[in-house]
Amino acid sequence: MTLQLDEISAAEVHLLSRQFETASLEAILHWIWNRFGKRAAIGTSFQGAGLVVIHHAVRAGISLPVFTIDTGFLFPETLELKRRLEDFFGIEIESIASEQSAEAQAAEFGDRLWERSPDLCCTLRKVLPLQKKLEQLAVWITGVRREQSQQREKTGILELYRFDALRERFILKLNPVAGWSRDAVWEYLRRHRIPYNTLHDRGYRSIGCLHCTRSTAGTESNERAGRWTGFEKSECGIHTFLGAGI
Repeated sequence: MTLQLDEISAAEVHLLSRQFETASLEAILHWIWNRFGKRAAIGTSFQGAGLVVIHHAVRAGISLPVFTIDTGFLFPETLELKRRLEDFFGIEIESIASEQSAEAQAAEFGDRLWERSPDLCCTLRKVLPLQKKLEQLAVWITGVRREQSQQREKTGILELYRFDALRERFILKLNPVAGWSRDAVWEYLRRHRIPYNTLHDRGYRSIGCLHCTRSTAGTESNERAGRWTGFEKSECGIHTFLGAGI
């Protein structure tokens, strides 16, 4: 199911990305659905922006599959939110996970790998499972926003990404809320009464794994604050392991 480069050219991707800057979120999702159907899927970690995307799709009757990565180290609040969202949206959210259990990882690499080598831990628990999932898709839809961090400032609405450099395999990455602000996201969630992670009410700005996320209690303005404290790291790798936009 992987995207074939003869299906869409780099020039068309760039043109569409520019056009999508002024299109509505619903219109963008309709375009993707009409062209790729269930070869497109929404990937979510249940941050606010991703919930906005899911809500637009469900409300518009666009039956895009939704998946999440379960690292085995998620907060109980995150797992509970998944159940609440499935009830709220009336959908099933697929959980994808590493083929290696947390116990097997500890046996091979030592206990508490995230404290010694967070990049390796993220690769094992997030990046590799995602790569396997992307092999089944042509379009990966995300909730990435430019405002979130310096690394994300140049995010395009539609990007052509290389997710397997060895075999030169590509996928379209759709970031339909790239231009949304944090305030706009939260206004939307409240207006539509969409369930969100209760950890946000306790000062968590961005929520990942239990061991690598802390509350900043309003002391930080960076939306990625509280992740991997003590390391020069602000991304788990799932949005940076892919080749540069082409």
